[in-house]
Amino acid sequence: MANNISQLELIKEFYLKNPLRDIPHKEVVEWLLKEYKERTGQVFADPDRGIRSLSQKGFLIKVAKGVYRYDPDYEHNRMLEDFTPAQKKEILERDGYKCVICGRGRQDGIELHIDHIKAKDFGGEATIENGQTLCAQHNFLKKNFKQTETGKKMFIRLYELAKIQEDIILQTFCAEILEVFEKNNINGHIEWKK
Repeated sequence: MANNISQLELIKEFYLKNPLRDIPHKEVVEWLLKEYKERTGQVFADPDRGIRSLSQKGFLIKVAKGVYRYDPDYEHNRMLEDFTPAQKKEILERDGYKCVICGRGRQDGIELHIDHIKAKDFGGEATIENGQTLCAQHNFLKKNFKQTETGKKMFIRLYELAKIQEDIILQTFCAEILEVFEKNNINGHIEWKK
């Protein structure tokens, strides 16, 4: 049972055996957990991190949230760029040293981050145009949800609050925005009830 295969090697093995398939996350994780336990007698610690890592390195193509594909002809070994100190300074100055979402900044004792608007994982480059200033709280929220997911969740919460407060104008405003998400099929996995 003492097979010394690494977790990344096992993930690669799975995708190499399943080329050109858009594979949902669940299928990969179930196989990895079972196979790693059988081969090593140990528990596979964090399959999500390994899969994301291989996507960031260009080995896998992220097709959609939780869906990856291995294409043997896909040569995309991009280096994920970080902003240079000069770029960070320019973005902070442009944004007035404040979070673009909540407006809090250094004068409020808030830690500020320079964030990729289009995430590095989705091919976002380290350019001034693709940079924004976020407070630590909003940067953390964005890391858990794509930016559009964060926005949709915010409008759902605002819509629900407006219903409780019987604020018809705010309800209508939020509903119109949420209908635009639906019309354009953006973040359909996040549901809201009218």
